[in-house]
Amino acid sequence: MNLLPIEFVSFVLPFASLFSKPTWHSALVLLVGAILSPGKRTVSAVLQVMGLSQERHFQNYHRVLNRAVWSSRQASRILLTEIFKVFAPSGVLVMGIDDTIERRKGKRIAAKGIYRDPVRSSDSHFVKASGLRWLSLMLLVEIEWAQRVWALPFLTVLAPSERYHQTHKRRHKTLTDWARQMIAQVRRWLPERSIVVVADSSFAALEMLNAALELPVPIHLVTRLRLDAALYQPAPVRKPKQTGRPRKVGKRLPTLKTLLYALI
Repeated sequence: MNLLPIEFVSFVLPFASLFSKPTWHSALVLLVGAILSPGKRTVSAVLQVMGLSQERHFQNYHRVLNRAVWSSRQASRILLTEIFKVFAPSGVLVMGIDDTIERRKGKRIAAKGIYRDPVRSSDSHFVKASGLRWLSLMLLVEIEWAQRVWALPFLTVLAPSERYHQTHKRRHKTLTDWARQMIAQVRRWLPERSIVVVADSSFAALEMLNAALELPVPIHLVTRLRLDAALYQPAPVRKPKQTGRPRKVGKRLPTLKTLLYALI
């Protein structure tokens, strides 16, 4: 623990329960090195900045990430608890959810896929990017000294492509499926706090919006719908001995564009 200033100890100590004693010491070295590394935060770069480039048992630090037994989900829960204690001890918790592509190459990176690059693409120009797709849930808090709202990630999951799941004979989960599970997980962690999640149009799926409302304590999801989006009432309840396929949707509702013109 002497690797960190005394002011940092209270923030890091809650994570010690996740690791064994030898693994915890290696994890601290990786944490401090990741903070100090000026470039890529690889294990080799961390050991170099910590003065351990000649460490004989360097594999112990790699094992923290690929072999040691600890729960990243429990680490996310602890991180969220520590963040809102400092930045949002009361009131409504505003969170953001978004995906990002980590450009990675190599034969051993099996979960990589080909996705649309949201930064370099436009409505008329489509650019592909190869890499890993991560989905992050972030707590949005206003930092006074920065005079702006910062997004503090606390829960991140890997969302592989459909081709990856087909190759490994697994059930494919879409981006909205992952988002729905992440939001439900946060609700289980914080059963009483009021939560609002902000997302872009990629998450404007009625199934996801409905799942957020059906939680024991609903979570409000703010997203952007197309003005011509097809909206429907919930499917009617089936009558006794009713035959035929169950209806998936109810009566068609007016589009947002129609409602907007009606207000004008």
